[in-house]
Amino acid sequence: MSRLSAPNATDELSRLAASMLSDMTTAPTGELAALLGDPPRMTPSSLVFVTEQPSMLGMSAAQLPFLRPEPEPAEPAEDDDEIPELFCPGPVRDNPALGEEVNERLVEWAEEVGIYPGRSEYLRSCGFGRLIMLTHPGTDDPDRLLAATKLVVAEWAADDYYLDEEDVGADPRRTAARFGLLYGVVDPVPLPYRYEHELKRHIEQDPIALAFRSGMEHLARYTTVTQMARFQHQMAILFTTLDQNASWRVTGERPAVWEYLMHRHHNSYLPPMTLIDAIAGYELPPQEYYDPRVREAFTMAGMAAVLLNDMHSMSKEADDDISLPIALMEQEGCSQRQAIKRTVEIHNELMKRFVAEAAALSLVGSPMLRRFFAETWAWCGGSREWHATSRRYHSEDASAA
Repeated sequence: MSRLSAPNATDELSRLAASMLSDMTTAPTGELAALLGDPPRMTPSSLVFVTEQPSMLGMSAAQLPFLRPEPEPAEPAEDDDEIPELFCPGPVRDNPALGEEVNERLVEWAEEVGIYPGRSEYLRSCGFGRLIMLTHPGTDDPDRLLAATKLVVAEWAADDYYLDEEDVGADPRRTAARFGLLYGVVDPVPLPYRYEHELKRHIEQDPIALAFRSGMEHLARYTTVTQMARFQHQMAILFTTLDQNASWRVTGERPAVWEYLMHRHHNSYLPPMTLIDAIAGYELPPQEYYDPRVREAFTMAGMAAVLLNDMHSMSKEADDDISLPIALMEQEGCSQRQAIKRTVEIHNELMKRFVAEAAALSLVGSPMLRRFFAETWAWCGGSREWHATSRRYHSEDASAA
């Protein structure tokens, strides 16, 4: 890309960003028009590199000063309870046959490893294979999609078995200890020979540990060393925040809204989302994936996506569980409708910030970064569709996530 000359750099950046986003044909045109109708005001920000060796993103940005949107003045809050439209795309592709094939393989695998015994029909009806088909349109290979599906179901099952569902052994007092052992499966621990058989026995006897071992082995077929390492790192973050959730239940403490939002920043959909490029068959270079600006944009999308989960699952939460709408009702005295409205507004703010940051970064990053951001947008759209239709959230016997 040639260097943009001042003072027209901001106008050109805005034009190119709008052009890039207009290629996302599944994005709601009205929502994008509202965001990009007028070029946003821009302000320079300093460059920060993760390593001493500049990434492709860093070298491009050295020629084109990185620009980011300057926050607009806040509009006066309207005194009504009208819930705004979600700023989120629909699914890029919906292939029911492919989703069903992945789903059937997933149910067969779940029976083999022993999770959700006697509940195969319920698991089938949740449509986790459909979730991964919707969120990973970069491939139509059912085995690749199955690798991601196994791990997303293992993550949900760990939450159920260790934290949420007492009838399958959940006990918040033991959550941290159990997740500590489980991480030794996600990032395998080489024990001394005298004790390694005990770890193997534990894995064989714990369906969640067995599910993760099986899922990690399957995922390893499709990841590079760095892609696997980043997934393991994200799982460590997730387990830590699930421990935080357990501590709130044991102590009876309730988090402030800002504290809960920090929790959701880490307890988000980043573990499955970090597999976007691996499942699609390419790799976003670590210098770009871990660039602080890329990380900020990506984590905002992960947090926004999980807030949809909060809204869909809030009516099914246990009395001692927490979600953003519940935190808003408890801590800020909102009615349920006001809390849903506020949650949608926060979701939309995060997604609009993601789009603006992703557009700017895509102009100076590699083609793989542009693809990664486009597929992140697609992941959010597929997740939205699944949450709106899955039996996990829309039947009387469905369990909260």
